[in-house]
Amino acid sequence: MFRHKSHNVSVLLYHLVCPTKYRRVVIDEQVDAVLREVCLEIACRYEIVFIEIGTDRDHVHFLVQSVPTYSPQQLAQKIKSLTAREVLSRCPQVKKKLWGGAFWSSGYFISTVGQHGNAQTIADYVRKQGTGTYQTLHQQQLVLFDT
Repeated sequence: MFRHKSHNVSVLLYHLVCPTKYRRVVIDEQVDAVLREVCLEIACRYEIVFIEIGTDRDHVHFLVQSVPTYSPQQLAQKIKSLTAREVLSRCPQVKKKLWGGAFWSSGYFISTVGQHGNAQTIADYVRKQGTGTYQTLHQQQLVLFDT
């Protein structure tokens, strides 16, 4: 749970919700697979750990841990831009449903998650949202980091 860097230690958890453009129902099994793969690639390249990723046909919930050098806005921008680019290039049917436009709407919801017990509360909340078609794409235990 703690991110140890050379001169600081942090515990930053965020709940990020990204709706699709026009709230269109475009998230299917193929999009789920692309989102999961791209998010795990993002985790390898950036200091972002995806604790949980879940989809509900027209929006995606991310429970992420990061470092203080990324502001919440930078975190959301990085996740949205990289996932959108890959989904639109790998899933042409999505681009057609969205009239060739953007994958995500311009807005998003981001909230900090407390250290003591709230990560599970948020994960439970995320699972109970939407139309009951919520799919957990990825789940990871919080771990201690030494870098």
